[in-house]
Amino acid sequence: MMSQDRGRLWAGNGKPAFVLASLLLLALPCTGFLPNFWSRVLTLSWNSHTHQQITEQAILNVTMETLRVIKKHHGNHAEEQTGLGRGFWRAVGEVVKSNAAMDFLSSTRSDPVYHFDSERVDGAMAMLRQFWAQTLLSVRAKEYQSARHSLGQLFHSLQDFYSHSNWVEMGQRFIYLHLLQPEEPAFPLAAEDTPTCMECFSLTCRDNLMPRLTNAQQDAQLLTTGYFSTFPPKPHGKCSHGGILDRSRYMGAKGGINKDSTSPLFSPHHYLHMEASKLAMEATVSVLRDISDTVGPKTFLRLFSVKQVPALVFVMDTTGSMFEEITAARYRAHSIIQSRASSPGQPGTFLLVPFHDPEVGPVYETDDPHEFMQHMENLMALGGGDEPEMCLSAIQLALTHSPPLSEIFVFTDASPKDAHLFDVVKALALEKQSKVTFLLTEDPSYALHSRGRRRRRKRRRRKRRELLSPDRFSLYSSLSSLSGGATIFTTNSDIRSVSAIVEDNTAVDKVTLLHVESDEESTSSHSFRVDSSVKNVTLHLTGLLIECVLTSPSDQSQSLLSQRGPLAELEHFEGLYRISLTSPIQPGKWKLQAKSDGHLTFNVIANSSVDFLYYFATVTNETHPGLARVEGGPVAGVPVFLVLAVTGRAPGEEASFSHVTLLGAAGESLRQVNLNSSSSSSYAVEELVGWMDSVPVVPFCVRLTGQDGGGNKLERVSTEMVQPTRVQIQVLSVPRLVPGHSTKVAFDILNHGPARSFSLNADDDRGYLHKRGPLSFHVEEQGSFRGEVDLIAPAAAEAGATVTLTLTVNALDSPDSNYAVAYLTVIPPDPDTSAPSCDAARAPSPCPSVCNESSWSVSLVVSDRGRSGLAALQLQSGEGVLTLFHRPPPAEDGLVEDRDKTASGGRHHKARLERGDPPLNVSEWAPGSSQPLWGTYSSSCCSARAELLVWDAAGNMKRCQLASGRRPQLRDRSAETSGAGRRTPTAGFLAALGLLLLLL
Repeated sequence: MMSQDRGRLWAGNGKPAFVLASLLLLALPCTGFLPNFWSRVLTLSWNSHTHQQITEQAILNVTMETLRVIKKHHGNHAEEQTGLGRGFWRAVGEVVKSNAAMDFLSSTRSDPVYHFDSERVDGAMAMLRQFWAQTLLSVRAKEYQSARHSLGQLFHSLQDFYSHSNWVEMGQRFIYLHLLQPEEPAFPLAAEDTPTCMECFSLTCRDNLMPRLTNAQQDAQLLTTGYFSTFPPKPHGKCSHGGILDRSRYMGAKGGINKDSTSPLFSPHHYLHMEASKLAMEATVSVLRDISDTVGPKTFLRLFSVKQVPALVFVMDTTGSMFEEITAARYRAHSIIQSRASSPGQPGTFLLVPFHDPEVGPVYETDDPHEFMQHMENLMALGGGDEPEMCLSAIQLALTHSPPLSEIFVFTDASPKDAHLFDVVKALALEKQSKVTFLLTEDPSYALHSRGRRRRRKRRRRKRRELLSPDRFSLYSSLSSLSGGATIFTTNSDIRSVSAIVEDNTAVDKVTLLHVESDEESTSSHSFRVDSSVKNVTLHLTGLLIECVLTSPSDQSQSLLSQRGPLAELEHFEGLYRISLTSPIQPGKWKLQAKSDGHLTFNVIANSSVDFLYYFATVTNETHPGLARVEGGPVAGVPVFLVLAVTGRAPGEEASFSHVTLLGAAGESLRQVNLNSSSSSSYAVEELVGWMDSVPVVPFCVRLTGQDGGGNKLERVSTEMVQPTRVQIQVLSVPRLVPGHSTKVAFDILNHGPARSFSLNADDDRGYLHKRGPLSFHVEEQGSFRGEVDLIAPAAAEAGATVTLTLTVNALDSPDSNYAVAYLTVIPPDPDTSAPSCDAARAPSPCPSVCNESSWSVSLVVSDRGRSGLAALQLQSGEGVLTLFHRPPPAEDGLVEDRDKTASGGRHHKARLERGDPPLNVSEWAPGSSQPLWGTYSSSCCSARAELLVWDAAGNMKRCQLASGRRPQLRDRSAETSGAGRRTPTAGFLAALGLLLLLL
């Protein structure tokens, strides 16, 4: 259902429609499949398939395939519970964002190599293969964010090939394997002096390709792609990209061949758009299947954070006074691990960063809960005793190593010695949408909070700290506040009980219903709503309460501090009030009235699969019409789009979402933004978009409001505080790092305020920066500044490692600041991109018509074309047996030896593979993986096909299809593209179209 209010997004004061009309007239040339859902509005092509749709659907298809395979192999036939998880849709969003950025970044949007334009096919294929190698390197190094970034780039270029080339016009109905696999047959490219197109004088250009570039004999076909705009110059007789926005369409040969959309205004070959998008989908699915087969299904699911439980991340002060805190963290870790032991799904990430002064780290990270528990048992509190410590450095490491959407818990009793890192840590927390919570056993003021029950050791330490500033923990409070966490001042005796907040916040499917702060020493009233999907509601209040009254939707009240009652149970520890609503929890509006002594924070959390993600975006009219995501904080006072994805809705669950409210720090309403469906909704996720004519000038968080199937209001809060600003920083390119070489990262500073001076700081997590800053410069009113930073990767840098580069900019005359975070991958200087090969040693035997009366066999030679050597083999499909040999086998093979026997004295020379066996590690079985292997596959004629996967040590994979009566070859696998067909425009978009046509 859609709210009747949503039409206001399009009607209102007419500004959005005016934007659309203006963009249609003013946008510059277009260079690929349309980036995202908003491009359909700008081009009036409602049924066009965009990069966003193709990418999302392909990832979803292969993810569901992988889940079914894992369930089958593990005998678990239980139904999927609540979908793929919020983390999955965040990971998919990162791939989609990287894909779309190829059309928006100045370093890539006009480069034909990234878009298969201007007959730069060889360069584009080389770039594709670099993206593939980089993705595999990152996945193997467990650098999943970097892998998603390079994967999005790969998908963009790969998808563009089918829209910008004449592949579809040649009558091809299968994907072009040679793009990513150089050993596969290649089509010849049209020479520079070979005309490729004929003149076309209409919007629809049918039959404008030269005959040799369409349906001629396959051995005579030539491959070409359209020239884009005026750079590089188009030779006479070549094809243009085409469409009303392409300036090269007037140069001979006039017209164009792009299939980006179904609109003849933008795509001269619009009638082939569906065929091109189908092949782009199949190619995207094929890449994802190759990744899954190469790294394994479990790692593939980790790449996309499928059903990931929240990470458990501890940042632990290990000075001598921290015995009780370490014991409390150890206790909570054990409790969490025990509660997850019987739960389905991925185990999650466990991460520990110890610190004191001057040491920080090393980072301990594992997916094995038992290994983590053993490491926690070995953690000791030693040394130290002086104030302060290197706390922010440790938090920086925790943020760079933990996945997005993490909860990070910091145990310390010392203030930060490294306050200069605050902006960096703030940027990382906001970019990853991770919360930082501090559990402090050193009070902010000795005079106010010193208590006799403290241990004598800590009392002695306090005496040395009496002269320290009482606000020395203010950076912790600021960081927890802006990230949506909490700062809790407690005692040694209460730290174990207070650490229950760790367990509460890392439970699966945790959502926030209310998050506000109050600095007033007075009575405050707040409310939150419980809908039908919500269970296990818990309230965390930090500070000092004088009075607290809870009221249910039926107006029943309970004074939590003075009485027991039917509504909730209260646990009070030093610094924390933990309130649990009593089941069954009544749906509706709950009220909380509290009187406090000083600062107070309210955080209401519950269990529910229904949650949301969001980002801000602006309309771009550079080389491609669409919505470009805003990096860092949005610009205050200017228009912006707010795009949301509602996740976790069960199939068939009725719920509608009408608007979001922007909330100030104290919970006050700043602005309401009405929402409309984008028509890009997919399995268990609904995409919504809202128009904001002006971003507030003060920090705010986002609350989504809707209605569940029972008519109850549904509310969710994203707790990080958005930081509006009047300065932006844009990273122009994200180059690769090569060991022993330097790399420059360029950026732009955009000043949306008056002329003023700024300071830029750069920081990275590996110390590769040549200079960290600060760099000071002046920028004119509404002006910009372009700069760059140098990184030098040491010769010993590990391939696949990721360097997290954080840039922060601050105005020198105001609080204006902003940030950008880039992830750079270390790649080897000359990577091996050649896949292994499978060649027939003897022709396969044919099968008779009655299959159960005979068998067939085929002999083959497996070798590596590159320099890495063979790494592994696996029989992916087929009901027969593959027998491998170190040398050519005899004509008649005797008994087959067990592959699990260890090679000894050269006597072990055979290995046996069947479907379902794990990959055979060639280096363990065969002495010298650089040598070829011989194999014989035998099977009943009732199973006439098989597929063998072969990997080299660099991660390149070859799919060898074995078939009765056929030579081994690479099989082309078509994607299962259910759900990727035409979509019907929503009522909101039809209203937009009608209004736009009236204006035009």
